[in-house]
Amino acid sequence: MSEKHGSTPTVLITRRGADRLRAGHVWVYRSDVVEAAGIPPGSMVRVQEVGARGRAPHPLGLALYSTASEIAIRMISTKPVRDLEQLVRERIRAAITYRERFVQNTNAYRVVFSEGDSLPGLIVDRYNDILSFQVLTQAMDSEEMRSAFLSDLQSALNPVAIVERVDPRVRRLEQLPEKESGPISSVQNSSLERNPEQDSLDPGRGRSALPQTKTEFEMNGVRFLFDALGGQKTGAFLDQRENYAAAANYVRGEALDVFCYQGGFALHLGQSCEKVTGVDSSRPALETAEQNAALNGREIEWIEANAFDLLRDYSDAGKKYDCIVLDPPAFAKSRRDLPTALRGYKELNLRALKMLRAGGILVTCSCSYHVGASDLVEVLTLAGQDSHRILRVLENRGQAKDHPSVLGIPETAYLKCIIVHVS
Repeated sequence: MSEKHGSTPTVLITRRGADRLRAGHVWVYRSDVVEAAGIPPGSMVRVQEVGARGRAPHPLGLALYSTASEIAIRMISTKPVRDLEQLVRERIRAAITYRERFVQNTNAYRVVFSEGDSLPGLIVDRYNDILSFQVLTQAMDSEEMRSAFLSDLQSALNPVAIVERVDPRVRRLEQLPEKESGPISSVQNSSLERNPEQDSLDPGRGRSALPQTKTEFEMNGVRFLFDALGGQKTGAFLDQRENYAAAANYVRGEALDVFCYQGGFALHLGQSCEKVTGVDSSRPALETAEQNAALNGREIEWIEANAFDLLRDYSDAGKKYDCIVLDPPAFAKSRRDLPTALRGYKELNLRALKMLRAGGILVTCSCSYHVGASDLVEVLTLAGQDSHRILRVLENRGQAKDHPSVLGIPETAYLKCIIVHVS
């Protein structure tokens, strides 16, 4: 994996692939790979542009190579790298330093955001005293890389447990061996500095040989339960944390949180609204949401329902709200899904606008990368026209700062959140 361990193989790419890198992106697709024969999975490789008219290939830097993914090359450095494992450790520390500077009002945040932190293929989230991570590429799944990032995460953040969340689909696409999610590292309480506040959350912690996989975390003064082996992705939707707080600044009266999952928006809206209703199709998510509400001493109505059906029924019945939040899952998994996705977003927003009282607040979100910010604005504009409502944009937001968006890598900017005043 490191140059000091032997010669580094070379991959030749087309001019189109090279232009993509020169524009600031870090991916090269397999269709732009000209020559990469015999390179082992997950290797660090030298990337060179094929020379024109007999000229020598032009060097572009070093990358991590996948023999399986359509994203064949993920750039790691434009400069020489003598020790890749050491570079990974340095970037882990840089990612932690970035969060220490810019993340506030929480003990749960994304520690490493793949390309957003120049660590392609690695996702790490912190939930109080537990780390949850996900490996997405052949390179990051190697024993050397795992040892590098796990040892540095352990020493820098001192968690009581580190849990790996496995996405079987990703591992199949990367042709990685099957495995199950579970704890891969834990330490006993005696090795940590005592924290009376955390001990009060789990008085028995450290008395069992079993790794801890559950804890409690806080964001914006709201408390949440966390199960490292439950929920989606690495556990919760930390990318909405700053949007939760922003939305709470504008709301009052009666609120409806659609696609509420474990109650992120609903619990924040409950700080200033007289009544809040959360809707989701997942019973396990709603059960956790109810536990989170009890943890915060809030009474919230939870409804298990299909969001489209419920909004249609409520709209037809003339139900009215002072605030509605729409935070659906990604409707567009690929570019070909875009037309269908836009129709879905249009229907949701149109129904919601018809249900808002004059002076109400709509918080509408999209986590589909393929639905651009301008697409969501256009959908909202059309829904406003069809519902004969005037929409004033209060805030046009993205993901929280612990999910950094890097210029030149548009895939790192995926979350859209628009807050509008409706009259």
